[in-house]
Amino acid sequence: MQVLIIGYVWPEPNSSAAGRRMMDLINVFQRGGAAVTFASAAQRGEHSVDLEAQGVASKDIALNCSSFDRFVSDLNPSVVVFDRFFTEEQFAWRVERSCESALRILDTEDLHCLRHARHQALKQGREVQRSDLFSDIAQREIAAIWRCDISLIISEYEINLLQECYGVAPDILHYLPLLSSLRDEDSQQWSGFAEREHCVVIGNFRHAPNWDAVQYLRAYIWPKIRKTLPNVECHVYGAYPPPKALQLHNEKLGFLIQGWAKSAVDVVSSARLCLAPLRFGAGQKGKLLEAMECGTPSVTSDIGAEAMCGNMPWSGAVINGAPLFSEQFADEFASAALRLYQNENDWQLAQAKGKNLISSRYSRDVYLPRFMSRVDTLLEDLSAHRQSHFNSIMLRHQTLKSHQYMSQWIEVKARLSALDGDVS
Repeated sequence: MQVLIIGYVWPEPNSSAAGRRMMDLINVFQRGGAAVTFASAAQRGEHSVDLEAQGVASKDIALNCSSFDRFVSDLNPSVVVFDRFFTEEQFAWRVERSCESALRILDTEDLHCLRHARHQALKQGREVQRSDLFSDIAQREIAAIWRCDISLIISEYEINLLQECYGVAPDILHYLPLLSSLRDEDSQQWSGFAEREHCVVIGNFRHAPNWDAVQYLRAYIWPKIRKTLPNVECHVYGAYPPPKALQLHNEKLGFLIQGWAKSAVDVVSSARLCLAPLRFGAGQKGKLLEAMECGTPSVTSDIGAEAMCGNMPWSGAVINGAPLFSEQFADEFASAALRLYQNENDWQLAQAKGKNLISSRYSRDVYLPRFMSRVDTLLEDLSAHRQSHFNSIMLRHQTLKSHQYMSQWIEVKARLSALDGDVS
């Protein structure tokens, strides 16, 4: 099997949950015997993983350029994975024209339209309204889901939303959560309560919910915690901190902006508590799964824990803050953090709950075989799958044509501009 993954960015598994998830997808195809090629029009970041060392071919591609047509035609993949709907919009029409029989998979990462709706509501200090879910972003994202043969959804909450709010057919959706391979011997190496100190915050600063959470924590929650625990520090790690984030660094307050962590596992494993007061966002949160993998209890919001624990108890505390995130939320968040930080028994119970969550809801050995089985089934009779969804056929015909003509117009315009430059 030849698999092509078209990435929105080059994967950085040590910087974001999206990068870690992408490496999981690459690994599952490799374990199934596939040859994997990763292509992206983005610039490679300073923390991008060495794909060649992982046995993955890599290819720099360009937007609005017919060179991609030749590349994908020569590769002739059996499966094409689009990393987020932006990538599907740019390249799906070219994939369809050059290799129509390839299985098209959309990895949504999380629902951007849901995250956008919550952000807009938060900025206006109100609850999310149904009209927020029908934005331009939502129309684009849901259209991309319909156009693909199957879409990978990271959250059960989002699967329900897609079906009940947008009317998406269940058989073009596949639940694939964040994955973990935590073993009993790994948890036996966890440091105990007394061996740990301080609080940790972790997350890519380029992700808007993370940056908002850091600002909110610094302004409204951390001073309350610090007042009771004057010697405890909050260590904030994340890739690509902007200058305005560095300005939040305050030694006197014990709020320390540390930048990118070469090993997130090391810094989270040494902390006693993980803090994540997320006020908007979507999907599952890699930072919170990583905290559980490190045996580090966490305090988060209901949005942070959404779709992560189902009916099981959380590994720490979940504070309900939507929609206004009032002073009461900050008080309750700080109180929960203080209780867990100071009470060894509560802390140990929270740690055990995290281990149970991982084994029940995030097992790599459970979800990856299910995904590959789904892929194999679709490849066996892709034509029948497509013919059972007229909406998908219609949207591919109508909207992909508009993407094609716009892209071709941009390419021709760029060529004419270059010619004008040569003449002058």
